[in-house]
Amino acid sequence: MTAAKLLDRIHGTDDLRNLDRSELATLAEEIRDEIIDVVSRCGGHLASNLGVVELTIALHWVFDPARDRLVWDVGHQSYSHKILTGRRHGFQTLRQLGGLSGFPRRDESACDVFGTGHAGTSISSALGIAEAKSIKGEKAKVIAVIGDGSMTAGLAFEGLNQAGMLDRDLIVVLNDNEMSISPNVGALSSYLSRVMTGQVVNRFRNEMKSFLRTMPGIGQSVYRWAKHSEEYFKGFLTPGVLFEQLGFQYVGPIEGHRLDHLIETFKNVKGMEGPILVHVITKKGKGYGPAEADPAGFHGVGAFDRTSGQPVARKGPKTYTHVFGRTLCRIAQGDKRVVAITAAMPSGTGLEAFSHKYPDRFYDIGIAEQHAVTFAAGLAAEGLRPFVAIYSSFLQRAYDQIVHDVCLQNLPVRFALDRGGVVGEDGPTHHGVFDFSYLRHIPNMVVMAPKDENELQHMVETARTSEGPIAFRYARGKGCGVPLDRRLKGIDIGKAEILREGDDATIVAIGSTVVPSLEAAERLSQSGIHAAVVNARFVKPLDGDLICRLAEASGRIMTVEENVLEGGFGSAVLELLQARGLWSIDVRRLGISDVFVEHGSRGALCHIHGLDSEGILSAVMAWLGTGKRPEKKTTVVDLKKMSS
Repeated sequence: MTAAKLLDRIHGTDDLRNLDRSELATLAEEIRDEIIDVVSRCGGHLASNLGVVELTIALHWVFDPARDRLVWDVGHQSYSHKILTGRRHGFQTLRQLGGLSGFPRRDESACDVFGTGHAGTSISSALGIAEAKSIKGEKAKVIAVIGDGSMTAGLAFEGLNQAGMLDRDLIVVLNDNEMSISPNVGALSSYLSRVMTGQVVNRFRNEMKSFLRTMPGIGQSVYRWAKHSEEYFKGFLTPGVLFEQLGFQYVGPIEGHRLDHLIETFKNVKGMEGPILVHVITKKGKGYGPAEADPAGFHGVGAFDRTSGQPVARKGPKTYTHVFGRTLCRIAQGDKRVVAITAAMPSGTGLEAFSHKYPDRFYDIGIAEQHAVTFAAGLAAEGLRPFVAIYSSFLQRAYDQIVHDVCLQNLPVRFALDRGGVVGEDGPTHHGVFDFSYLRHIPNMVVMAPKDENELQHMVETARTSEGPIAFRYARGKGCGVPLDRRLKGIDIGKAEILREGDDATIVAIGSTVVPSLEAAERLSQSGIHAAVVNARFVKPLDGDLICRLAEASGRIMTVEENVLEGGFGSAVLELLQARGLWSIDVRRLGISDVFVEHGSRGALCHIHGLDSEGILSAVMAWLGTGKRPEKKTTVVDLKKMSS
């Protein structure tokens, strides 16, 4: 008979506080076991979540989520929070279609007070919540938990700056899982921080401040001397002087896996006022050997074997990310102007091999996308050819820099947008379905998307030789399995290709929708409907002559894109037809409607939004009707034999 778990008694944080404090260490191990079990089957963010189990328990033990507000930066570390706030039984559905999100969401739980998914937002949002509480006269503690990686985001320091100025009750917990402190210094710093946040010491500090300031003539000078002495003493032992200068009272470093230290410190901090930063040292992957040994590799994972830590084998073609990284290494060998930039994602963007092969031409600038773009613009201004490899949804953070620092000056910066289109289980914060819309209307920008991994490598070469700003986006996951040409050759800017001929309708597809459009057209031909299929290649500039010629020939045109319809590729085609005076053409557009795409497998989401071959087939059949038509001559191109 299986022994009862403490977790079985936890249906909310009130149940947590009903446990004996001596049981919390056991609870932490049960939560770790649950996270490892679920993520090994569903995939997710493992190492970061394993590192904050004790921290999460301590926060929920000391603070009351019914009154206090807890904001998680990014949300990579929110799994324990979900389990402790009444979602344990739904945790088995993590990141699955219709199941729990992998990130905090306001519509999922009242305990998720602010939705997250991108880094660096917690301090600013938490400060806004704290200020609102102050305006409404409500007493509550507001806590922002932010990782040391997210502290590289400029937004985090903008939030710190205003928080120190407003002097509101805000607790920032800095979860530091990279800094290594020796046992002696760490223990002493932890002890000093717990003592210096105690009620007696804190009360004495405040009373002494008031007393010194009342001393005639010398009080203010003595107070400043005492304050500086305290700062020098703390600065010698702890790294908190920067935060003190920003107006925060610094507490730490605290050992992040010692529940007694965490609870004692948070209890003390709860009784203090004003902005406070609590520095907690944790270990990514804590409690699971493979994740401790390779925290970066276990940051975001697919399904894996729990015993060995090895990923579940999925044979098949190379990923687009791999092909991009390999191609960039190839072109860099012959062109010393090529440099690579990423924002804390060398592995995720396929640049790890480049970083080893060309370390002097590789830059990981941290979670600072705005800086990445302007830094690249500076490199380009001096004749280099920078490739900025960033996830599509993350590049949104640097929109002004793309406009002002790159395109306005027509600088040759290359944007490699990984995770373009629907990305799958990470959900609405990560789907790259807006890039066609937010890039194509910027003057001087070229926007393209490959139909397969072979065309991707040629687009990398096209970008290298281009003289102005250029962006190419590609899908997450495996390619189509087509052969890769040994010789790289550029693609003529703005030139599309006809993959299939037919005069009943013209399907103009872009990027990842080209292959399913071809599949749909093949099935249509079995019903006597013969549709031409065009691989547009470019969102901007369009191959206007080709598209208009085919549209006039068939009288009908359907655009297909893995992007929002508003302002996207289909909109560009409509604008083209209007500009050419082709008012009589019957136009249909397939893409993402005016919604945020939920989380789920990429295949399931493409099916729901009608962007797989079945959805395209159904859309064309509904558009044209299903009546049998006379047989017409068609030309079918074998994708696997086709060369870009």
